[in-house]
Amino acid sequence: MPSWEELRETCLACQKCRLAETRTNVVFGVGNENSPILFIGEGPGEQEDLKGEPFVGRAGKLLDDMLGIIGLDRTKVYIANIVKCRPPQNRDPLPDEQEACIGYLRAQTALLRPKIIVCLGRIAAMKIITPDFHITRDHGKWYDRAGVRMMALYHPAALLRDPRRKAETLPDLLAIEEELKKIAGTAE
Repeated sequence: MPSWEELRETCLACQKCRLAETRTNVVFGVGNENSPILFIGEGPGEQEDLKGEPFVGRAGKLLDDMLGIIGLDRTKVYIANIVKCRPPQNRDPLPDEQEACIGYLRAQTALLRPKIIVCLGRIAAMKIITPDFHITRDHGKWYDRAGVRMMALYHPAALLRDPRRKAETLPDLLAIEEELKKIAGTAE
């Protein structure tokens, strides 16, 4: 298995799909490489592509606020995306683009060994949890895969488009907080 640095270098040089042709920066991922929790989005947007870091625009500010509600910040979590390069016009990443890139996320997950994975939005949940995931129906539900607890939240960008959904997100955040407490209790 590659080290974090080897994986990052390989990913930064990636040319596996057409997204490499239009990117400004590869958005590898950021955060605590020893965190018990991994947040996964679908792919970088314009601000993320410019800065090379996930969730740095308006949706990133909202994600930071959401993390703060449950006592977390970027120093305590790891944040990555399904695809590491921005799809043009922020369109959904296509299936072949996701397949070209998913190996990097799998390697990140193997290095991190998280106890909890939180998918941010429908695309990530469909790729990571189950292909028939419906965010309006299934957000906040726990799934277990190989000893890892998984849940999906509304994507912060979706909450910016429809602020009424924020009320539905609070119980999901609190459930994540409770799950983290359980994990911390078993580690002591």
